[in-house]
Amino acid sequence: MKFLLRLVLACSVGAGMLCAQSAIVAAPSIVPFRHVVVIFQENRTPDNLFQGLCSFPYGTAESCSSTPSSSQYDIQTSHWANRKSSTGFTNPTPVALANAYDLSHAHSAFVAMCDVDPVTGKCKMDGAINISCGGTCPPQPQYKFVDNSKGLVNPYLELATQYGWANYMFQTNQGPSFPAHQFIFGGTSAPSAADDAAGIFAAENMSNADARGDAGCIAGKGTTVQLVNAAGVEDPKDRIYPCFEHKTIPDVLPAKVSWRYYAPSAGSIWTAPNAISHICESSGFGGECLGAEWAKNVDLTPSDVLIDIANCNLRNLSWVIPTGANSDHARANDGGGPSWVAAIVNAIGESSSCDGGAGYWKDTAILITWDDWGGWYDHVPPHILPHPQGGYQLGFRVPLIVVSAHTPARYINNDPHDFGTLLRFIESNFSVREGALNFADARADTDLGRFFNFNAPARKFNHISALIPASFFINDKRPATDPDDE
Repeated sequence: MKFLLRLVLACSVGAGMLCAQSAIVAAPSIVPFRHVVVIFQENRTPDNLFQGLCSFPYGTAESCSSTPSSSQYDIQTSHWANRKSSTGFTNPTPVALANAYDLSHAHSAFVAMCDVDPVTGKCKMDGAINISCGGTCPPQPQYKFVDNSKGLVNPYLELATQYGWANYMFQTNQGPSFPAHQFIFGGTSAPSAADDAAGIFAAENMSNADARGDAGCIAGKGTTVQLVNAAGVEDPKDRIYPCFEHKTIPDVLPAKVSWRYYAPSAGSIWTAPNAISHICESSGFGGECLGAEWAKNVDLTPSDVLIDIANCNLRNLSWVIPTGANSDHARANDGGGPSWVAAIVNAIGESSSCDGGAGYWKDTAILITWDDWGGWYDHVPPHILPHPQGGYQLGFRVPLIVVSAHTPARYINNDPHDFGTLLRFIESNFSVREGALNFADARADTDLGRFFNFNAPARKFNHISALIPASFFINDKRPATDPDDE
């Protein structure tokens, strides 16, 4: 399906976005954290997962608005746009976090949900009903919010209200997990720097995979990934083997900055380093990653992050990818995601013997976000980049919570962010020129500097309550799973 995205939203990210905030100048250099932890969950939108911000005990109806003030959450609780409804809208109904169906989040699903207005060139956001559904699907499965009647999502709500929340965080790509994880690790899903400059990106997950189903440079010989061009068009002939060569964030960090990427398996679409040739150093089609960087920095047991924190072995920069059970991915998770995230935050917050006896809390920034929208409805139209990047950037809103001892309680940020924003923050924090990769990091307008107040005393950490204890994740003997191939 052709979709020419020529949307340049110079002034309005969403209905509640102030015009002056869409051209934010990056904040001044921030006081460095010794550690940055990026926790990457799966497939949710603010409207779907964070309705609890609008009700007791985390807020009230007045706490949220689809045209918010600077101190309100941009969460829409009713009248979700639906162009196939006789009234033009649908009121959402609850669904379990561990639900029995999954919605498409392919690039074609982005096109359907966006429903671009041919006159204005902007997303009308009323086409979610056209997104396909697999599994046990109820009527209008896209128009759901996560049921929190038993408090399962409380850790997310507590983190969002106790620390910093971004009203306008968008996934950088317009598709599923494989490209999203490439963007969060290396700032692009393009096969090369030249392709990135031309607006050519890997747009989907793997096709024609062998029985093992691996992605990246260890995928089977017939495995391919679909490319999208600068006009937002996916030509079926434009498919390549999913092994790329370009710089990533670790390549621009100073040598003294250590890093680790925690993921559930070597060949997963979630394991971003496996698609970078100079990191993986593949033994061949269907083989193994044998590179020295891979061996040193990629950990295939996600719960090892909890052990590393306890053993004072937290790297300077960490990406934490969950198992399928703890991922929040529809039709794949078992409801463990909120407790999993709380376990990591608590381990850092309650650390007392590391970093010279000071503990990790005062010198660690924790960035919690979700890799794509998962096909769920969201009411805020995306801020699309100009040509040539706008054919595949940016995508729909995803949640972002920023946690640190220097982040004020109940801080709500209204700047426009995407995965490139997180990379700019990482660069700035570790004394790297912002935009050094010249990918999404260079295209982002912000670097998260407003989330931190270093003029106030560091905040004391308060334990995040969760239904599942950290010991469960450390001792969980179930085989680690990927959520699925979407």
